[in-house]
Amino acid sequence: MGRLGMQLAWHGKITDTRMRRALSATGLTPRHAMTLMNLGGGPVSQQALIEQLGVDPSSVVSLLNDLENDDLVRRRRDPADRRRHIVEITDEGAETLSRLEAALAKVEDEMFVGLSAEERTLLGSLLTKISASHSDYDCA
Repeated sequence: MGRLGMQLAWHGKITDTRMRRALSATGLTPRHAMTLMNLGGGPVSQQALIEQLGVDPSSVVSLLNDLENDDLVRRRRDPADRRRHIVEITDEGAETLSRLEAALAKVEDEMFVGLSAEERTLLGSLLTKISASHSDYDCA
């Protein structure tokens, strides 16, 4: 498999399968997990979350509804601007995020066992560079 695109597609499918398997223990889909991970750094406006995830606003509303129903996130009106919603992770959401991060770290450690820390960092940088040049795709 000399074609880089084919290698990425092949390894992407393998990674997706392993990540989904790890996520199943938390009951989250990849989109739910990405949403929680984006909220792990602290409260953000719903609009900022939409921009961070790079998905359609209606998709984010649906994701937040699911996460809110499971008491993993909370939405509230911004006191400074009642038109804006602030989204924050709950204590239960933070615990779920911790379990999620541990499960994903285990999968990554298994998948990248043959790479040094420097090579993992380089791979991450290269993938980020590829993503930045194709930011118009909705893949989340």
